[in-house]
Amino acid sequence: MWTANFASNMNFPAPLAVLGFLAAMLGLVLGIAGALIFWFARKPKFARATAITLGACVAAYLALLLAFSASSHTATLARGQEKYFCEIDCHLAYSIIDAKTLPDGHYTVTLRTRFDETTTSSSRPKDATLTPSPREVHLIDAAGREYAPTSVEGTPLLTPLKPADSYTTQLEFAIPKDATGFKLLLNTTPGWPDHVVIGDENSLFHKKTYFAL
Repeated sequence: MWTANFASNMNFPAPLAVLGFLAAMLGLVLGIAGALIFWFARKPKFARATAITLGACVAAYLALLLAFSASSHTATLARGQEKYFCEIDCHLAYSIIDAKTLPDGHYTVTLRTRFDETTTSSSRPKDATLTPSPREVHLIDAAGREYAPTSVEGTPLLTPLKPADSYTTQLEFAIPKDATGFKLLLNTTPGWPDHVVIGDENSLFHKKTYFAL
């Protein structure tokens, strides 16, 4: 399930993004191998043609990657609005259900994780669990300073869920007294493939979706 009408970490259909990345990596390997084989076989014309074709395909992929990054927009979700995460299917939705300053001056955010059962097919076993990908969480103030959680209580964010399951996680942040205007960034922990997956929030120059607090 993917649609442009809901907030997510993708602005391109996730299954197509994954297939495109895999096809690009396979094409890159085969193209390099083909060019080398032709070169060592003393067929420079074929080697050059293969290299030119490979370069054109790489340029086309990068252009598409950058086009979707350029068309992305920074978004800030209101309390209760959900941000879906699409690895291939967009099953997991996250929302903020509470945020407050503690007596000791720390700031706490309660995050809800939900497995949206409406995103599964009828053939998927109802008791099959899904383990979330590793997530990064940062509190950001009006000055652009970022704060990582100092403690986590409740259900850990990597806890598996079954369809229709949900849980809450309390994140505590140590912040300076002059910090104001908070928002929360929750994203998949960046890995090298994410940076070159078309439409991924972690891809080059892609805008982010935040939670208002």
